[in-house]
Amino acid sequence: MSTNTLRIIFAGTPEFAAQHLQALLDTEHEVVAVYSQPDRPAGRGRKLTASPVKQLALDNAIEVQQPLSLKDADAQAQLASYQADIMVVVAYGLLLPQVVLDTPRLGCINVHGSLLPRWRGAAPIQRALLAGDAETGVTIMQMAAGLDTGPMLLKRTLPITDADTSASLYDKLAVSGCAGLVEALDQIEDLVAEEQDENLTSYAEKLSKAEGAIDWQQSAPAISTQVRGLNPWPVAYTDFGDQRLRVWFSQAQDANTSEAAGTVTGFSKQGMTVACGTGTLLISQIQWPGSKAIAGAQLKNLQQKLPIGSLLSNQD
Repeated sequence: MSTNTLRIIFAGTPEFAAQHLQALLDTEHEVVAVYSQPDRPAGRGRKLTASPVKQLALDNAIEVQQPLSLKDADAQAQLASYQADIMVVVAYGLLLPQVVLDTPRLGCINVHGSLLPRWRGAAPIQRALLAGDAETGVTIMQMAAGLDTGPMLLKRTLPITDADTSASLYDKLAVSGCAGLVEALDQIEDLVAEEQDENLTSYAEKLSKAEGAIDWQQSAPAISTQVRGLNPWPVAYTDFGDQRLRVWFSQAQDANTSEAAGTVTGFSKQGMTVACGTGTLLISQIQWPGSKAIAGAQLKNLQQKLPIGSLLSNQD
């Protein structure tokens, strides 16, 4: 091992975090322990299931800790016993008390899916898209006691395209975050931390299912942004009678119509068009309740259930 090899504690839970753990395993740095959320029930059988991070750690014979809290003195002592140089935190889900932040020689760093100080909080990827931001990125920051308030060590910027969904941005940011994390660790003792400008902060609240309700009085571009920002969860939706339809993909069109907002105006090989407050929306993938999502020309099969002239609304 090189003299610059770091002893790392990694803390994370979902697949996004697991990709970052794998990036560390592909370096010369030594991951001495992994922290992850306790196993959760999953699947139809509600069987207790290991997180992606835990599973990856076990596959690589790395010791795993799953405390319910890090406020406990025994848990803090266990963490200190690893004598880590640094702790890397990616979507872990537990609050780190100040004593934990101060335990590793170089403290704790976090990979956050936004260009801080914009979009601190739980859903930065989705909020950037929903707000119509032109770009997003990842920030590697030194962790502090506040929510995503620590000084910034490194940033990597990504453009947001008109075709991006939260799912596609998630994948792009995972790749960018892994590269940024390795880059930051390789020069960690030479990086100059930059304090966040509190005047530029915004908060990325958790998403709620209610945010999926489409208001057809909105403009077609606004609705298209909503659809992209809420894919893959909670997914935008609209109602036809007592049927709730989930809208997975759509595209704003400039063409205006005299039809009332929410009216189905046509079907084509590309999908189904719906009148909006301004412009029309081409829905290219939709899901009828109890059925799989259908896309493109398949939407023509909906005409018997959803004839041209039908009015979509929301019951909420």
